[in-house]
Amino acid sequence: MIFIETNLKGAFIIELDRKTDERGFFARAFCQHEFRDHDLRPVIAQANIASNIRKGTLRGMHFQYPPAAESKLVRCTRGAILDIIVDLRPESATYLEHISVELNEDNMRALYVPERFAHGYQALRDNTDTSYQVGEFYTPQAEGGLRHDDPRLGLNWPLPVSVISSKDRAFHLLHEVEDEV
Repeated sequence: MIFIETNLKGAFIIELDRKTDERGFFARAFCQHEFRDHDLRPVIAQANIASNIRKGTLRGMHFQYPPAAESKLVRCTRGAILDIIVDLRPESATYLEHISVELNEDNMRALYVPERFAHGYQALRDNTDTSYQVGEFYTPQAEGGLRHDDPRLGLNWPLPVSVISSKDRAFHLLHEVEDEV
């Protein structure tokens, strides 16, 4: 695996280190030792899959409050997404900064999302699937989220939102929950 650190401390884009021959290629997609060597949390409590029928579908911006804060390893296995993460650690030099990364079935890259980051993505193609390995169990009472269109976050989504859940649409603006994050 090739770990590319982003400007948000602890957040990495992970490229496959492909070993190619006449059959195609082989690549390691996860290794506890390599994650630990990069000071990442190499724990998988759950593995999840999301299917997005229509391009423009938006999921996010999700997180879990401590003590159930979760890390995520997100990969697009079919189609394409624009994945955005926001640093919610008030003690961080990059507090409220974000990055966006295109993950798609061709580049096969993954995004490692550290604990205490908000995460969301938009499907760029119809019939897009994502896979998540999550470092903490889903804890409904610790579930949190921010509005995808919060002007303070300044997130730029490439397509009009075609589908979004009522739960995601009802998330609060940051200024309404900032003391809790």
